[in-house]
Amino acid sequence: MIFKSFLKKLFLSAVVLSIAVSCAKKEEDAPLDPKVSKLKLPEGFKAEHIYSPGDLDQGSWVAMTFDDKNRLITADQYGFLYRLDIPEIGSDSLAPKIEKLIIGNVAEPQVGMGYAQGLLYAFNSIYVMVNHNGNETFKESTGLYRIQDLDGDDQYETVTTIKLFTGQPGEHGPHSIKLSPDGKSLYMVAGNHVDVPEMDAYRLPRVWNEDNLFPEIKDPRGHANSRMAPGGWVANFSPDGSYFELISAGYRNPFDIAFNEAGDLFTYDSDMEWDFGMPWYRPTRICHVTSGSEYGWRTGNQKWSPLYPDNLPATLNIGQGSPTNVMFGTGANFPEKYQKALYAFDWSFGIIYAFELSPKGATYEAKAEEFISGSPLPLTDGIIGPDGAMYFMTGGRRLESDLYRVYYDGEVEKNITPLQIADLPAENKLRRELEEYHKVGASSEGLEKAWANLDHNDRFVQYAARIALEHQPIDSWKVKALEEQNPVKLTQAMIALARHSEKGAGTPMIQVLMGIDYSKLNEKEKQDLLRAFELILYRQGDPAKNVKDQLVAYLDGNFPANNNNLDRELSKLLVHLDAADAVEKTLALLENAKDDPDYQKTFTSSSDLIMRNPQYGLDIANMLANVPPAQQTYLAVVLGGAEAGWTPELHNEYFTWIQNAFKYKGGRSYVGFIDRARKMALTHVAQADFDKYNELSGAAMLTSSGNDLAETTIQPEGPGRRWTVEEALPIVENLSGRDLVRGKAMYVATLCQSCHTMKGEGGIIGPDLSQLGTRFSAKDILNATINPSDEISEQYEATILELKAGGSVVGRLTNEDAGNYYVSQNPFAPDVIRTVAKAEVKSKKVSEVSTMLPGMINRLNEEELKDLMAYLISGGNENHEVYQNKATAQK
Repeated sequence: MIFKSFLKKLFLSAVVLSIAVSCAKKEEDAPLDPKVSKLKLPEGFKAEHIYSPGDLDQGSWVAMTFDDKNRLITADQYGFLYRLDIPEIGSDSLAPKIEKLIIGNVAEPQVGMGYAQGLLYAFNSIYVMVNHNGNETFKESTGLYRIQDLDGDDQYETVTTIKLFTGQPGEHGPHSIKLSPDGKSLYMVAGNHVDVPEMDAYRLPRVWNEDNLFPEIKDPRGHANSRMAPGGWVANFSPDGSYFELISAGYRNPFDIAFNEAGDLFTYDSDMEWDFGMPWYRPTRICHVTSGSEYGWRTGNQKWSPLYPDNLPATLNIGQGSPTNVMFGTGANFPEKYQKALYAFDWSFGIIYAFELSPKGATYEAKAEEFISGSPLPLTDGIIGPDGAMYFMTGGRRLESDLYRVYYDGEVEKNITPLQIADLPAENKLRRELEEYHKVGASSEGLEKAWANLDHNDRFVQYAARIALEHQPIDSWKVKALEEQNPVKLTQAMIALARHSEKGAGTPMIQVLMGIDYSKLNEKEKQDLLRAFELILYRQGDPAKNVKDQLVAYLDGNFPANNNNLDRELSKLLVHLDAADAVEKTLALLENAKDDPDYQKTFTSSSDLIMRNPQYGLDIANMLANVPPAQQTYLAVVLGGAEAGWTPELHNEYFTWIQNAFKYKGGRSYVGFIDRARKMALTHVAQADFDKYNELSGAAMLTSSGNDLAETTIQPEGPGRRWTVEEALPIVENLSGRDLVRGKAMYVATLCQSCHTMKGEGGIIGPDLSQLGTRFSAKDILNATINPSDEISEQYEATILELKAGGSVVGRLTNEDAGNYYVSQNPFAPDVIRTVAKAEVKSKKVSEVSTMLPGMINRLNEEELKDLMAYLISGGNENHEVYQNKATAQK
């Protein structure tokens, strides 16, 4: 299976552990704390490990805030609140004074207040965001609470319920709370599993819907299948909770929000990793949370394209991860660049990103870098402390938890001028002016200003103008909209009208839009027009046949467009409208469609994450070895919903493509999504042909659920354990009479075969294991498997290239020349080589951590471990002594 130097999984969970050593100066007379040594820090920064709550059974901490006495308040995800007095930077002892906060008249093990995923000290209170189903241990259920010390004894005895939330709370429930820029109110953010409660006002008009004609496939494994529009949301509320206003929605699961100095709000939204490789996959991303904004999350495959005019694009796509904390460096005793930076925490891969945001039009553009990283480093929350240092925590999901402090060890410029509204571009100021009409009633001035900017070339201004229009009574602008001659204004006005009109009112909207000369529009204007048609059809229903035929004729002449984005929209519309040749045209595109070179381009490429996390890295590596073609997949799902236009020849082509699609590796739900498209298409074949097309489309390849490919090998039954050499060695001392078939199955199941060759079969990126048993003892093999970093062969060691721009590239250095390094990062695609220019590299070092992941045998029970070891020792030879006295070993 795995062996000392086997470059088994090119994604060592702890590779960044060794990166970190170069980033903190080590005192010559004292060893560096391993919890600190694993951190990769920018030059000039130092880190201190303050505390590990698990040492005293104080849980796994996920939220933090400082009170008015500079004490840190923290929350165990599944328990109490704690209050800490923390020694000053550089103190001889960093041990904090810790107090468990007992709220109200409760006796342990009861919790008076806790189970928090968000904390904020403000208005002489602590606001606590609870995610919990009330029980005997803790009676309060998911909601926002305020605790106060009303008698002045420095203890919190009063609990006030601000707002309760319904839905499916938990890690996708309500999260952080932040103080407004003017200090008079509060903001909160919630994930997509909690309902938008009744509010007093709505910046985003309360007319949201799914708004997608794409044939619906909900997640095959059931995730968020009952969660409908508008997804995650942001709200503003008064300190006593008497007033709530919806600000923004359409997110998946943002955990935190943060204001910059000019009062603009940002969040870091999560991806759905099970969707990786699908055309509706959306990477984790930084979003500018503007008034009335919509970011298009919908369940399953219904997520909106960032190009749709009725939602907004991300400031920056980051990549795969699990977003947690978001904060600005305001108040930090850091160099100016880092004082003004936006910081975003990724729990999965242990990265704190720093973003330099520069005003651009009505929004911002972002330049990113990796500020701090480590592995494992499950980042939960962070804050700039009153001492100007950054405090952050790790933990969550009952993982080992730690509290850190990071400070800059040098002189920093004082009195740095903050970014002010006066410094922002004219478009930003115009957007803010339009947003004032998101919160007032009828206004002729608002209507005039909104209409004037419906064709603005800045997308955020144009969006704000349409939302301002939607806040005006529809009767005040409906006629004006239908009479508009400017094609861009007309398109935006029809989007607004479609969203606010009663069902069945779409015909005049379609007719006026067909008056636009499509050929004279640029790509964005065409995209917006096609989206307007989609919204009208979705909201108002199909028009009468004569108008429907006219619309088909209007669209059909422009399809295919030789543009992936437009072809998606045109195929979807024409198939929905049952256009005679829509299936034939779309299938012709499907056969040869290529993804755009920069499709879903992210700051952090997936290959750079393989080595950072043992849980997710292998899945990423596996997917990247054979990523599905996104454009073809999109068109295939469109065709899955097509009812008309099929011939036997077209069905043969389509179902052959479907079977071939199962060879690709996407996220966990990929196979299920393809199967659901397959089954949808099968509902449109003649009953007599069902069995033929069911077989042709790959039914025999799937499990009964359709969510997975049928296993051809035996899988471990477990239960497994976290094996050590000391525990495993006595168990494998006697291996006589083992099972060859099951041994080989365990060899495959633990992924040894992916990287190692045995009897001429398997991967070639680790050493050949055919003669392993003739050269090494069972103890040697176990140690190399369980503790792969103890000894690393030069032939298979990993190299760390730390980049000048921030971040690092980790992988097997296959070659180098005068100008470049050549690195293989994926064990399942070793021939995919990344070229890194030497001019971009700050330092190069050999990793002290094996590229083979530890723990790969932890799925196995005792008998399965014995069979695996027998297979390794025998080199797969059925005549080896370990298989004597076992009848099943003869084949």
